[in-house]
Amino acid sequence: MKHLGTLTLETDRLLLRKTLESDYEPMFENWAGDGRVTKYLTWAPYESAEQLKNTYHQYLLESQKKKDFYDWKIVLKESGEPIGSIGVVKLREDIEEVEIGYCLGFEWWHLGIMSEAFGRVIRFLFEQVGVNRIAAVHDPNNPHSGDVMKKCGLRYEGTSRQSGKNMQGICDESRYAVLKDEYFQSCE
Repeated sequence: MKHLGTLTLETDRLLLRKTLESDYEPMFENWAGDGRVTKYLTWAPYESAEQLKNTYHQYLLESQKKKDFYDWKIVLKESGEPIGSIGVVKLREDIEEVEIGYCLGFEWWHLGIMSEAFGRVIRFLFEQVGVNRIAAVHDPNNPHSGDVMKKCGLRYEGTSRQSGKNMQGICDESRYAVLKDEYFQSCE
């Protein structure tokens, strides 16, 4: 793999970019402070923008200096405001695999935004970084997340019983993945 870090990516409607110093307030307002968004995630909603700023936001600003760190804010071009995030949550150099995690503000659900963002991230990771495998997992009680994975070309590989934990407690995890060869075959 050729690590490039979080480069700016673009689609018709979206700009995917690094975290900015000023992002903590819209992050809190648009998704990180909303229990509907974090219901099936591994972290609780933040209680205030200040709490977010002093913890996770600071971690992102420091981590994005590394070439093997990938985390994008999803920004609607029409508003210029971040409405969600997508990034690599696990990286395995030995098999050239990344696992993707994502979340999107409730107001923007079911508009194809996450599929558009994930599709662009997949393209970048296969074509520029050179990963061999892109995976993602979701709680089966959140089937819309699995729909995004399927729409982006990931195949269902199975469900591991009680193998994860999220804000609902111990949960099953449905795993999806796409391989480099499959991706390039679909581009022909």
